[in-house]
Amino acid sequence: MNKTILITGSSSGIGKATAKLFHEKGWNVIATMRRPEIESELNKLDRVLVTRLDVMHWESIQAAVKQGMDRFGKIDVLLNNAGFGVFGPLEATPLEKIREQFETNVLGLLATTKVLLPIFRTNRAGMIINVSSIAGKITFPLGSLYHGTKFAAEGISEALSFEMAEIGVKVKIVEPGAIRTSFKFVLMNDESISEYQKMFRMLQEFSKSLMENGADPMEVAEVIYRAATDGTDQLRYVSGRDAEELLAKRRVEDESAFLKDIRNLMPTAA
Repeated sequence: MNKTILITGSSSGIGKATAKLFHEKGWNVIATMRRPEIESELNKLDRVLVTRLDVMHWESIQAAVKQGMDRFGKIDVLLNNAGFGVFGPLEATPLEKIREQFETNVLGLLATTKVLLPIFRTNRAGMIINVSSIAGKITFPLGSLYHGTKFAAEGISEALSFEMAEIGVKVKIVEPGAIRTSFKFVLMNDESISEYQKMFRMLQEFSKSLMENGADPMEVAEVIYRAATDGTDQLRYVSGRDAEELLAKRRVEDESAFLKDIRNLMPTAA
């Protein structure tokens, strides 16, 4: 029988690439997204269920899981991929945007996982793969919110792996570097606060460079597939040469030198 994966955030980028790859490998795919009515590619594939799932709404998660179970009879792997990034001065970011960042990237991950756990526990099998980021291991200026959510995903995943072992479920973390994708960057700023403006302009240039020079999402999808099928207890999987180099650099440098290097990575701005 074909295995089944449920993927959040399948409308573009890593999620869509992963849905295509697992389908090509013979898996059943539950490709979830907030607006399935506008999807025009995945819904043409056999063994792919395109359905609505908004990680910020509990009933939406439950409904998507039920549809997946009704269609395929089981779910073997959950890929928590949905998310977005808020960047900019904390002082310039409204509280509602702060809440949205954590509700989507952290509470959404927890809620989706929680809905799947009774199924995995009953089967005494299953796998949770959480798409973290190099941003869950190192930080860049003006990224306190996004980095906060990805550091949280790292800690949640590692701690969860202990209790999941009691019910036969594995937890994996995938940590991509820069990706050439339509990832949603939300830049917050208040030009009246002059002290942050030079750094904000640097951030604008840096984010543009990341989007233009990042790896193809399919490279991350291949790492996700390896994590799902390698049969090991490995917890973390790094994707991308930039991520590997930065992590290696952090391991060997003292903290002050490394943080100085990170600042120097940012392009200069007038």
